[in-house]
Amino acid sequence: MKPIKAMVGSLLLASSCAAVSANTPRTAFVHLFEWQWEDIASECENVLGPKGFSAVQVSPPQKSISGTQWWTRYQPVSYQIEGRSGNRSQFSDMVSRCKAVGVDIYVDAIINHMAAWDRNFPEVPYSYEHFNSCTSDIDYGNAWSIQHCDLVGLNDLKTGSAYVQQKIADYLNDLTSLGVAGFRIDAAKHIPAEDINGIKSRLTGNPYIFQEVIGAGGEPVQPGDYSWIGDVTEFNFTNTMGHYFKLRGPLREISNIGTWSGWLPSEDAVVFVANHDNQRQKTADIITHKDGNYANNLAHVFMLGWPYGYPKVMSSYDWHDHDQGPPSSGASSCSNGWLCEHRNREIANMVGFRNHTAAHWGVTDYWDNGSNQMAWGRGGLGFVVLNMEGYDLRRSFQTGMPEGQYCDIIQGDFNRITGECSGSTVTVDSNGNANFSVYYRNASAIHVGARVGEPCIDDCNTSSSSSSGGGSSSSSSGSSSSSGSGGSSGGSRIDTHFTCYNGYSYWGQSVYVVGNVDELGSWDPARAQKLNPDGYPTWNGLINLPSNQPIEWKCLKREEQNPNGGIEWQNGSNNFFRSGDNTSPRSGF
Repeated sequence: MKPIKAMVGSLLLASSCAAVSANTPRTAFVHLFEWQWEDIASECENVLGPKGFSAVQVSPPQKSISGTQWWTRYQPVSYQIEGRSGNRSQFSDMVSRCKAVGVDIYVDAIINHMAAWDRNFPEVPYSYEHFNSCTSDIDYGNAWSIQHCDLVGLNDLKTGSAYVQQKIADYLNDLTSLGVAGFRIDAAKHIPAEDINGIKSRLTGNPYIFQEVIGAGGEPVQPGDYSWIGDVTEFNFTNTMGHYFKLRGPLREISNIGTWSGWLPSEDAVVFVANHDNQRQKTADIITHKDGNYANNLAHVFMLGWPYGYPKVMSSYDWHDHDQGPPSSGASSCSNGWLCEHRNREIANMVGFRNHTAAHWGVTDYWDNGSNQMAWGRGGLGFVVLNMEGYDLRRSFQTGMPEGQYCDIIQGDFNRITGECSGSTVTVDSNGNANFSVYYRNASAIHVGARVGEPCIDDCNTSSSSSSGGGSSSSSSGSSSSSGSGGSSGGSRIDTHFTCYNGYSYWGQSVYVVGNVDELGSWDPARAQKLNPDGYPTWNGLINLPSNQPIEWKCLKREEQNPNGGIEWQNGSNNFFRSGDNTSPRSGF
């Protein structure tokens, strides 16, 4: 049931980055809790798309009660798209801009109940007849009570009613018409499974569905009761992460996670280190940013490195009490209380690890020290070392990976354009062995998509499109005067790395390099060389040039399908350099 984008049936251990990355799937999503729509759109373009995230779970977009507390979003009063994250137009723009860079939107759908009012919601409209009549406290030993009584006073919808099902379906179909790709069904445990299926049967298209069902021993309603409809949240996973990454048991005991009795099969499970509820309600038992020992990052390293479930990264804001709402400033600044955990290098880069190892859904070359150190491979596609001990780990491991030098993506970032690593590297020998040095309470990870010295240009974009969308850029006519055209000459040649900054573009428009030699189009925009948007709005690319030539060039925007459309020249004079002088030409708009 997983919405694994561009999933490939097999992945060969090829010798080039392009070969292993051309069809790289997207296999992990993020919850940007309480973010505004405009900030999410920008985050898709600048972070989530380039890092390979599959989707964003957004906070409920429907109109809700007034209040600053986070939970007011979970007390809807109508199905209109309005609230503190933005209006309908901003929501629609966000969906389009995220989709343009390969990132889907999942809506947190509140369909079990309406606000704790008097069973009268004229904007829908709902009246008393559209709600269940049980207002007593829920008896969690009784299935009927769980699914027909008010949850902490919230007016429980009569979801078995055809009228109610259609109203809910109309809301979800409206969101789908705007491009929404999936839904999290909040409080699904409190809705009979057959009612959710009835709503699903009224939906247009085939949106991805996952359902919040908190399993508890001895209760008559369990997560497995809902897996025939769609994926289900696996709360055993978050509870287990809390226990072991708080060092309440030896980490090695999670080496068979997901196989224990009562757990959902991997193909049905959505997993997470924490969610917006339990990180506030069970902080003492759930891993959050408040934990020491690097625990939050390391728990995410495990989740994204271990082949179980569809992982969701929690990205929240700091809080001092349970009810505290989001900061008043925009989230994209990642300041003033916004945490942006999904941008942490350890977490963001492990999304790429999961994507590049998805073709081998199993663990190979496993090792542990009998306590809090673990290491495992993913069929020669990647290798992880996790050290939760209080001392360093230095050891040689059999990784099963091809020979080469790899970027340690926990300690540095891999530049897919230049093939360079900003941090430490790990060398795998011809037998697949590698020496790892991992600090205490730290980790190390390598994968085939981050091999040093093997840059990827056009055929291994993580994005599903070749152009970044979103940022508006006004077209301007202009030309760049040339001091002469230098043709391609015989003799030596050299790959030259070009960079253009601030290349904000609209959908279908991209950034190019144009210049005074044939390889750069001889100032003809139609023949310019397109750059890669992996670091959007920074664009990069390698272009092969004749060596020892005086080069004049500029950054240029134009439409991909219409060379005369959307043309925007870099302002100012031409840029100059001599090819082969160890210069990486850089400029911008």
